[in-house]
Order: sequence, then C-alpha cells, then structure tokens
Amino acid sequence: MEKIGLFYGTETGSTRVIARKIYHQLGDALVAKPLNVNRITPAEFLRYDAYILGAPSYGEGAIPGHSAGCLERNWQEFLAQLGNANLYGKRIAMFGLGSQERYPDNFASSLMPLHQSFAGFGAEMVGEWPTAGYHFNHSAAVVDDHFVGLVLDQRAQGAQSGERLTTWLDQVTPRLIKRLQQAA
Repeated sequence: MEKIGLFYGTETGSTRVIARKIYHQLGDALVAKPLNVNRITPAEFLRYDAYILGAPSYGEGAIPGHSAGCLERNWQEFLAQLGNANLYGKRIAMFGLGSQERYPDNFASSLMPLHQSFAGFGAEMVGEWPTAGYHFNHSAAVVDDHFVGLVLDQRAQGAQSGERLTTWLDQVTPRLIKRLQQAA
C-alpha cells in the first residue's frame, strides 16, 4: 500500500511542527515524511492518492504566498506550478493554523481558497472540523458550522491542540487509508 502524502506550507515553522507531529503520530509505515511545498515539484506531489495538507493562516485570509506578504514560496506559488492538475480520484484532508485573537474577523480563512483550489482540481475533500470551542467573529473557512479542515490556534488554545489533532486524525485517517486501498 502506498503512503499518505504529507505536505505543508510555513512562514514561521509552526505548520511544520504540526506536520511532524502528524508524521510521528501516524508513523512512517502509513504517511510519507512531511515536505514543505517550497521544496517540491508538482510530480513529487501528484504521485500520491491520499493527502494531508497543512497551511498557515496568513494576514487577511489569502492563500499564503508572496502576494500575501510571505517571504518564502508557499502554497500560492505551488498552486501556480500545479497549473491545471487533475486530482480526480484523490482524497485530501487539510489542517491550518490561525490566531483567534489577532485575526478574529478572518480566523483561518486561508483554508477556504486552498480547499476550493484542490476541489477545483477534482480532489475529494474530507476532514471538516466543528467550530464549537473557538472564539472568533468570522472565518471564510466555515461551512455549516464546520471548518473545511482542522484548525489549530497554538497561541490562544495550544493546550487543546494535541487532543484536537488526535481526534481529527482518528476521523480522517480511515478515509485516507480507504482511498489508498482502492488505488492499490
């Protein structure tokens, strides 16, 4: 069985830390070593059938990248490299980081344009997460009282991140494994 691809974008390293936690929690037999999207090619990305993708929430909810103020290449630049990729038959779960205190009106909003981009490429998006327990005014990443992926606020609610991550992985991992089994 192939592995789950684990990719992230990061500006400060916080998203990388969570990606590494996912890698260690799920284990090398199930998930590939986490890779920063600023260091991979589209071919390296497209070889997987199931993914966990991580993104920081940067500024006012734009896809992280140079035009959003990021100093390093991030998701924006990688999506441009993907062009019109065909992700039909692939399954993606996403997680994102955000700050409820600093960005209460755009909390983790960058997950939505990423979600829309990958759904537009034909991927099946999984891993929605309830908004209960968070304190923010608005997030573009919310549909029917659920974020489009797991959202972690390491500053305001860091003590809850471990439990949230474990619960989310318990929910999405079987769906990702099922996709790997179907592709085999």
